[in-house]
Amino acid sequence: MSMYSLWGALEIGLVFGLVALGVLISFRMLRFPDLTVDGSFPLGAAVAATLISSGHDPFLATLAAALAGALAGAITGWLNVRLKIMDLLASILMMIALYSINLRVMGRPNVPLISEPTVFTVLQAGSLADYIMRPIILLVVVLAVKLALDWYFATQMGLAIRATGSNPRMARSQGVATGAMVLAGLAISNALCALAGALFAQSQGGADISMGIGTIVIGLAAVIVGESIFPSRKLWVMTLAAIVGAVLYRFFVALALNADFIGLRAQDLNLVTAVLVTLALVIPLVKQRLSKGKRARQC
Repeated sequence: MSMYSLWGALEIGLVFGLVALGVLISFRMLRFPDLTVDGSFPLGAAVAATLISSGHDPFLATLAAALAGALAGAITGWLNVRLKIMDLLASILMMIALYSINLRVMGRPNVPLISEPTVFTVLQAGSLADYIMRPIILLVVVLAVKLALDWYFATQMGLAIRATGSNPRMARSQGVATGAMVLAGLAISNALCALAGALFAQSQGGADISMGIGTIVIGLAAVIVGESIFPSRKLWVMTLAAIVGAVLYRFFVALALNADFIGLRAQDLNLVTAVLVTLALVIPLVKQRLSKGKRARQC
């Protein structure tokens, strides 16, 4: 695999590191099966691409994309909390609605950003090639988001969100407004996914209506791979594991698709994802059985 492919895998892996952090919040902290991600990721891309192509500042466009994702996540929570729609169904309804909303935002199936200024071109250092500078910028962004989440979920409100996911009955008995915590958690989760979509559109040169397909699977794969490597309940380890899992996932995919002897092609991406997730789920079980067998032999 070429050096350019390695930098490209790192770049995409860091983008999906933000998605993995969002999925970590919804699936692990809130215990909320949120499929809104498949709609909020392209929503962020659509909002950012449309605003940038209209002449707006790319940083403000990226911020607007994150806010749009937060709104989408909050609506999913509202459907569940206020209208009592089942969590999975509420997220599916929002995901379906976002497909039409994204088309409305873009006005067409795709918006190119080939010649438009982006956060990467604005921050581009003249001494470094763009394929090296983009991962460096993304690394700074992802680490800043990770540190912000580590701080936030150690605050009173962050702990209330985590308590809502762990034991909502206990949280309510302690005076926590669990409904508001679900809305807040889903808003943060989808804001991160929309931010990832905005950065992905700017790094790849445009937004497309179909770019969100399978995003939730990639996010879950990153979280599972990370947890299999760093099995810890400490918050800072969990966020780090999600990021590392996303990067490793992209490296595995790039390696599989670039290995000629395997014979895989770009259309086999979902197959590679399924295999990687299966391995990530099976390996901890195998380790557990081996450790039990070792202890049994020692006894």
